[in-house]
Amino acid sequence: MSEGDGEDVLTVLDDDYAKEILVQTYVQPRSARRLAEHCDASRSTIYRRIERLQTHDLLETRQEIDPDGHHREVYATSLQRVTVELTDDGYDVTIDRAREDAASRFTRLYEEFTGES
Repeated sequence: MSEGDGEDVLTVLDDDYAKEILVQTYVQPRSARRLAEHCDASRSTIYRRIERLQTHDLLETRQEIDPDGHHREVYATSLQRVTVELTDDGYDVTIDRAREDAASRFTRLYEEFTGES
């Protein structure tokens, strides 16, 4: 990661709404409507923060199937850790993202589809 990328991510993480979205989506994926309720913000504010987080690959979109068969988008954090290290040249930012492998993703999607857990 270039120094500029790390600085950009730190700027995004300096936003209270973005931080709260990451916290709320860490435990379980949430819809924009639920995030707006938890953050006490308008949906347009939430969607702007979602876009910024996704630009930096810190949040992912998933499709959920409701029991009535409707699909909806939910958001889940892909951020696991941010480390800032002081160096002789300034600082180094390392971003660890949680990634779901293909087999785990298939299993999760299958369980969501069938209602199993």
